[in-house]
Amino acid sequence: MGYVTTEDGAEIYFKDWGDPAAQPIMFHHGWPLSSDDWDAQLLYFLDKGYRVIASDRRGHGRSSQIGTGHDMDHYASDASAVVEHLDLHNAIHIGHSTGGGQVARYVAQYGEPQGRVAKAVLVAAVPPLMLQTENNPEGTPLDVFDGFRAALAANRAEFFEAVASGPFYGFNREGVETQKRVVDNWWRQGMTGSTLAHYLGITAFSETDQTEDLKAITVPVLVLQGDDDQVVPYKAAALLQHELLQNSTLKIYEGYPHGMLTTHADVLNPDILAFIQE
Repeated sequence: MGYVTTEDGAEIYFKDWGDPAAQPIMFHHGWPLSSDDWDAQLLYFLDKGYRVIASDRRGHGRSSQIGTGHDMDHYASDASAVVEHLDLHNAIHIGHSTGGGQVARYVAQYGEPQGRVAKAVLVAAVPPLMLQTENNPEGTPLDVFDGFRAALAANRAEFFEAVASGPFYGFNREGVETQKRVVDNWWRQGMTGSTLAHYLGITAFSETDQTEDLKAITVPVLVLQGDDDQVVPYKAAALLQHELLQNSTLKIYEGYPHGMLTTHADVLNPDILAFIQE
């Protein structure tokens, strides 16, 4: 565990476990969480002999609550700062949700140009663009994100409880039993971060067009998403990612929610491992 300081003064917290000589896997978390959201993956891949690294995005988790740079460009450059500090090569980068956007921009603008990336995995990721526009009719309307901002500003704790206990894990679906400790852990991670980072992060994950990032990536990419994702519509995400990427494998899981890395780790972890080992 440690910190790296970026050029603009953000202190980025990271975990680094395993044999330094082993192939590294770096994990990039979703909004508004932290590297703790990767617990089920960190232990699994560590046990498989990989070096596992996960960082807290600026303003999230244990990273500093800096007031600036809450955008995809800084998210990617912060990830690069961690990679360069640890001098990672032949790395696998795995991103969930907003973290998938972070991975796409990092790989396109830093990882591939520097020759540091072997493969990438996008899980329920936000690219190419979440926001509904004339050219992106399957996207999410702006008033939904305005509602997120209003709810967060009014009562962040209550809003986070509603997200975690409802659409994020699909606990609002009939017949799905709520896992209270999973909800508690999501809420804990969110409340550890900065409300400003979370507020500005909504714009970052919803309005950043990453079409060109996806087109620029040439390494193999595994694209995973559930067709019951209530947070990031898969028709505007995974399906388009697969079309735009030059070398991708697509897998859609029937009935799986946005937070499927937690609720269905027993399925996703082996699938990701198989892709890494190909």
